[in-house]
This record gives sequence, structure tokens and C-alpha cells, in this order.
Amino acid sequence: MTRFRPCIDLHEGKVKQIVGGTLRDDEDGLQTNFESDQSAGYFAGLYRKDLLSGGHIIKLGPNNDEAAREALAAYPGGLQVGGGINLVNAPQWLEAGASHVIVTSWLFDQNGHLLPERLDALVAEVGREHIVIDLSCRVKDDGWVVAMNRWQTLTDLPITEPTLKAMASHCAEFLIHAADVEGKREGIDEKLVELIGQHSPIPATYAGGVHSIEDLATVETLSAGKVDLTIGSALDVFGGSNVRYEDCVQWNHRTEANNK
Repeated sequence: MTRFRPCIDLHEGKVKQIVGGTLRDDEDGLQTNFESDQSAGYFAGLYRKDLLSGGHIIKLGPNNDEAAREALAAYPGGLQVGGGINLVNAPQWLEAGASHVIVTSWLFDQNGHLLPERLDALVAEVGREHIVIDLSCRVKDDGWVVAMNRWQTLTDLPITEPTLKAMASHCAEFLIHAADVEGKREGIDEKLVELIGQHSPIPATYAGGVHSIEDLATVETLSAGKVDLTIGSALDVFGGSNVRYEDCVQWNHRTEANNK
């Protein structure tokens, strides 16, 4: 059954919601939907109190390590962490309390070519049970390709059935942001959700474009309950007016009760 997965997006040490497609190294044109007065630790504590598991912390650029560690300390074992993860620092983040490390850009060279030996090395270092591969993507032609470097650089890895099956043998879960609709609150990429639900052999979480609580039911239907959903900018705790956080919590509690 589809579950709501919470998130903590960090930018310059602050909890923010950003239009994903506007992220740039020089930050020209950056569109910020929300910046919280609350700390990362506050949100982690909220998720812990409400028994929400499997959420993720994403460090969008530098100056976010302290905030990420604060969140992990507030909810040890309850959150995944991503952003700049590599072979050297992955064990450190697990020791700091992350349940999983989320990795994307480090798996590719600067031109966007996948480096399978790096993934093999990471699996050997921390175990596939602690790895989430971020296959966040952008639309290209009639499909999607994985995007790295804060979704600025398109790689040569398409989101297809063979890709999902091949990568699944090296990780515990997938995290897939639809970068073209991320933060816009104009609707999810239904075709992408459907593809993930049909072909991912492991748990997967979709993010991007949520604009109502009904999107949880839509993702459940499209994916036959195999894909979970992250909600960011639309959520009231992140300044949104479309989705109540409490409704998401209740959705999860009902889902868990129905599965017993």
C-alpha cells in the first residue's frame, strides 16, 4: 500500500522548499517556495512523534551537514540522508544515525556516464541494505533520464524497466524526483509513477508536483500500491495550502491498520 514519506530539504542550513528545476550552482533564478523558522531537528522530532518512517533528508548544496546531523540525532534510524554522498562519507552518515544513504551524482563521471565500479564499492563498504539510489530524472524525448548535480546535468541513464531491474540489485530502495514538476504543485507525473510501479522490483518513493491529498490515492492506484509518495511544497507545515500534514499522518495510520 502507498505510504506518505516525509522529507526535510536543506539549503544553506535552513529547511526550505525549492522549485527543483531552478537549482543552479550560482543560484541565479533560484525559486524558493518556503523557508522555515523551525530547525531540521524540529521536523525530525515531529516525524518521530507521529511514527512516520522512511523519510529523507536532502542536502541541497554546501553548509547543510550540521542541520542534517541535528535531524538524525532527533530521529536516529528513522531518516535517510542524501546530498554529496560518496564512498568516504557514507559510513559516517550511517554512524550519525541515518538508516540509509542516498546516492546519485557520485555514481557518474562529470559527463553523466554511469561508473558501475563505484556502486560496487559502495555496496561492499556499507551493504546494499543501507543504500538508496536516487534516480531523480527529467523528461527527454518520450521518456526520462536520470539527472545529477542538483538536477542540472542529464546523464546517459534512462528510467526504463532494464535500468530499474539492474540498479535494484545494488540497493534497498529507489528515490525518484520528477525534477520538471518538483515544487510546482501542479500535479504529479502520472506516467512516471505508473512505470515505476510496474517495473521496480524494490520499494520506491516518488516526489514532485503533488497538489492535493488525493494524489496519495492516485499514486496508490497507478502503482498498485507499490510506490510511496513524498509531499513537499503543497504541505501546510511547509507553507502550502493544498495538503494538511495531519491528513497524511492519518493516511499512513489507516494504511498500516488495514495491513494488519
